[in-house]
Amino acid sequence: MVPTLNGRIQTRIAVLAVVGGLWTLLITPLLPDGAPLSASYRATFTVLLLVIVLGVLWELLYHGLQQFRWEKDWPTLFGLLTAINEGLLVWLLLAAGIGPDIPGGAFLLHFVSVWLVTWLVVNGPMRVPLIHWRFRGGRLI
Repeated sequence: MVPTLNGRIQTRIAVLAVVGGLWTLLITPLLPDGAPLSASYRATFTVLLLVIVLGVLWELLYHGLQQFRWEKDWPTLFGLLTAINEGLLVWLLLAAGIGPDIPGGAFLLHFVSVWLVTWLVVNGPMRVPLIHWRFRGGRLI
């Protein structure tokens, strides 16, 4: 079954909050930003929150675009490539002063690594313990 809009939104929020949050806890001390650790955590979790909130809006846009496809879904690899436009939007918002001041290298390392980890979890291990997740349209609850 193809994930429904509700299922996509639930999955995005849950996986980014849980997996992305845990990964952010682990990677933040390693980021090359030169800021105190508390400021680094504040910046990276703000970026993660921006990605989650904007992700809900992206899902609405993606859902509209998918209606033109016969399968009403993206190929799996396309889900990975959506990181480009989503990352650019978050970076532009940060550059415009919405959110924390974070160096480009630290942002890129954090964003890309969170995106890869969450994409790998959704397309790999998540399908094992939540075997019926896909058959319920991607809904978690």
